[in-house]
Amino acid sequence: MERLTSSFMSSFFVWAILVLDLVLKASGNQEGDALNALKSNLLDPNNVLQSWDATLVNPCTWLHVTCNSDNSVTRVDLGNADLCGQLVSQLGQLTNLQYLELYSNNLSGKIPEELGNLTNLVSLDLYLNNLTGPIPTTLGNLAKLRFLRLNNNTLTGGIPMSLTNVFSLEVLDLSNNYLEGEIPVNGSFSLFTPISYQNNPGLIPPKNAPSPVSPTPPPASSGLLMPVLPLLLLYADSNFSLSY
Repeated sequence: MERLTSSFMSSFFVWAILVLDLVLKASGNQEGDALNALKSNLLDPNNVLQSWDATLVNPCTWLHVTCNSDNSVTRVDLGNADLCGQLVSQLGQLTNLQYLELYSNNLSGKIPEELGNLTNLVSLDLYLNNLTGPIPTTLGNLAKLRFLRLNNNTLTGGIPMSLTNVFSLEVLDLSNNYLEGEIPVNGSFSLFTPISYQNNPGLIPPKNAPSPVSPTPPPASSGLLMPVLPLLLLYADSNFSLSY
């Protein structure tokens, strides 16, 4: 009986290890497939994505990709890479992604709503591209997001109110787009200044926004006259004494 139990336990542990290995490989393959879908949708004149080999078990050996100890993708760094094309919805499958850096390229099309599935995302940098369409309301799901920079695109529509619920947000730049409507002032947006929204002709400043504070004028020059006055009196007195 003891031998049977021991044999069963050994078989169970072997089975569990095999299942875990298959799960990790499947996860790695899923993330690799997602990134390969992005690669297939981009023109890469400088061969920045040359190391992205879809036949590998996971994408952790690819250049510009960083993984954690579980071989899950946490960073994609493709800023200033001269890439052309559109983002893909499969990016939403990178559930452990913390940094998506795709700034200063020639990306066009819309921002996928599926990016709202990246609930571990800390930084989303898509600035200096040619992205169009609205800012997805699903970005309001990114409860850990600290940096959101979408400036210098051709985004349209209003600023989603859902973003005001992202209380972790520290840096926001939506400037130099074609956004319209009233600028939110509640929630996390109470921290941001007009520089976050500048050069969006259709945006309406909030009605209850405080007026700019005028610079305090310099103090009157009477303070400068005080030390001069005794000198004038002294000069007058000396002249009087000499003439006397």
